[in-house]
Amino acid sequence: MDTLDQDASGLAHVSAPADRRMMRVAAASMAGTAIEAFDFLAYGTAAALVFNKLFFPSLDPATGTLAAFGAFAAGLFARPLGGIIFGHFGDRIGRKSILIWSLVLMGICTTLIGLLPTYDSIGIWAAVLLVALRIGQGVSFGGELGGAVLMAVEHAPAGSKSFYGSLPQAGAPIGILLSTGAFALVNMLPSKSFMEWGWRLPFLASAALIAIGVFIRMKVEETPDFNAVKTQRKVASIPARDVLVSHMRPLLLAIGGKLAEVTLVYTIIVFSISYATANLGFTRANALNAVLLGSLLQLVTIPLFGWLGDKIGARRLYTIGTLLLAVMAVPLFHAMGTGSLTLYTLAAITALALNYAIIFGPQSNLYASQFPPELRYSGISIGIQVAAALGGGLAPLIAASLVKHLGGIGSVGIYLSVLGLIGALSAWLMKPTSSD
Repeated sequence: MDTLDQDASGLAHVSAPADRRMMRVAAASMAGTAIEAFDFLAYGTAAALVFNKLFFPSLDPATGTLAAFGAFAAGLFARPLGGIIFGHFGDRIGRKSILIWSLVLMGICTTLIGLLPTYDSIGIWAAVLLVALRIGQGVSFGGELGGAVLMAVEHAPAGSKSFYGSLPQAGAPIGILLSTGAFALVNMLPSKSFMEWGWRLPFLASAALIAIGVFIRMKVEETPDFNAVKTQRKVASIPARDVLVSHMRPLLLAIGGKLAEVTLVYTIIVFSISYATANLGFTRANALNAVLLGSLLQLVTIPLFGWLGDKIGARRLYTIGTLLLAVMAVPLFHAMGTGSLTLYTLAAITALALNYAIIFGPQSNLYASQFPPELRYSGISIGIQVAAALGGGLAPLIAASLVKHLGGIGSVGIYLSVLGLIGALSAWLMKPTSSD
């Protein structure tokens, strides 16, 4: 057991061994989330740039893009299934081992995408296999984020749970940086080389990242909260059933609170890149650089808002963040559609580093507070992954439809503004955290 030392003022503080343990937990949570986000988002970037041409070439360009985004959505629709499967075992046998297996599954699927033959080689089977592997990615990611945030929050000391819970969330922009950075590098290849083999390199690099992530996670201990569940013999036999029967209200609020944030991020990093290159005349590098800059700033702003959540309350900050998105969404997307690269870049940076970060930072602690420890992995995973399917999975498709029928990307802002209001109401109706 970790000891408490006394400083000169007489206040107790956690000993150095506990500090080192917390650093290991933070590193494992952040590294795993970063790798899974890299793998998952690499597909989104490739869908916007190459998959419509290589796997759906028999369709016209617009329909091919929609088909590629449809395959992208298949991964998000598979995430609730992953949340149920990994949540079940995470609540029954522990957080640590399940997080290792989620990482391995993601690595296998992503590496195989990098090895897939294209439509020119095997016809329609190329698209079928691509969608199957995308679904495998979705199942994996469905079990990753909920477990990673629990690993951090359940290990964290009281008064710092939002901050430590934000560190796995900060792994997501690291994954975005790795993914978009990798594609920015291979995009420097001649166009023919990029389309023939360059796009495969980020997917194949996943194998090395997975090995590193598994090694780091094997060094982490099981969480105190789950150990207490085992000691008290509170392990649920069918956690997902218990969540649906006894905790439907917090589950629905988690879904409603998550929709705005997950829709925003996938609209920016997937749809807006495609829109900017196809409709605004920007190069792939222009659009990717905007996302890179926003993601780089998130490495500071997500932990910052996690820290702020401990100071003013996670629920209160989450409500403020979703209301801010409701106000800013329309002008942000209008700016993105002006055709000005400067305004596009500034809008993307603001959306990612401010609007997204202020919601995402305190989310782990807020959501963990909604469910008892014996059902927490399942409750969080099902909630956030159903929202990911509804929000993120449909985001590029809804955005493309809005632009087609209403004209201009500014119409997407109205959609996000409405989701922001839903998120604010959902957050305010949630149980408060200890800091609220």
